Amino acid sequence: MKIYNTIIGNINHSEEWKEKLKNAEIDYIFLDQWTAQKSRFLGRGVSGEEYPIALARHSQIVDGDIIEFDPDTNKAAVLRIELNPVLVIDLGGLADRDPQTIIRISVELGHAIGNQHWPAVVKETKVYVPLTVDKKVMESVMDTHHIEGITYDFQKGLDIIPYLAPHEIRRLFGGAGQESHSHEHDHGHIIHYHDADGHHHDKCCEHHHSHPDCDCESKE
Repeated sequence: MKIYNTIIGNINHSEEWKEKLKNAEIDYIFLDQWTAQKSRFLGRGVSGEEYPIALARHSQIVDGDIIEFDPDTNKAAVLRIELNPVLVIDLGGLADRDPQTIIRISVELGHAIGNQHWPAVVKETKVYVPLTVDKKVMESVMDTHHIEGITYDFQKGLDIIPYLAPHEIRRLFGGAGQESHSHEHDHGHIIHYHDADGHHHDKCCEHHHSHPDCDCESKE
C-alpha cells in the first residue's frame, strides 16, 4: 500500500493548482481538528479509499493540502479540515483605560475563562478560545459575567489559522473534539441544599454526569 509522506501543493493557496485541478476528479479526505494535528494517520476519502499518511514530524496540515495528483488519470487526493468556530474576545477597547482598570478587567476575564477550564491563546489585544462546549453555553458565560470594555464574537476556525503559530494552533484545535476541557460550574449539575436538620448536601440533578463532583449521590 502506498504511503503518502509529502504535501505537493494546496488547492486553496495556489492559483496554479486551482487551475490544474479545475477539471480533475478529486477525492476529498475530511479530517476533524484532532486528526489534523497529527503527522501520521490513516485518512479515508469520500470514495472510501484509504490513504496512509506519514508526514515529517511537526508538519502542520492546512486545509486544501494535496497529497496526490496523477495527471494520467486526472485524479487527485485533497485534505479538508473541519475546524470548530473560535470565540474571539477583543480587549482593544481597553487601550485608553488607566492601568488599574486594565488589570482589573483582565483579571476578571481570566477568572471567567479559567473557571470554565477553557484553553486560550492571547495574541496582541485578542483572546482566542476554542469551542469546546455548545456555543450557547459560551455565550451565556460571557453575557453573565458582562465584563465591561470588551467585545466578543465567534469566527470560523479556518479564518483564525493564518494569525497563529503552529503551537498556538495545536493549543486551540489539538484536543477539541477529542475531549472537553470544560466543566460546568453554573450549579446546573450540582444542586446545593440543606435538609430539615440544617445539614448541607450537594446533589446531582437528573441525567447530568459531566461535573467532576457529579456522581449522582447525595454528599454530606
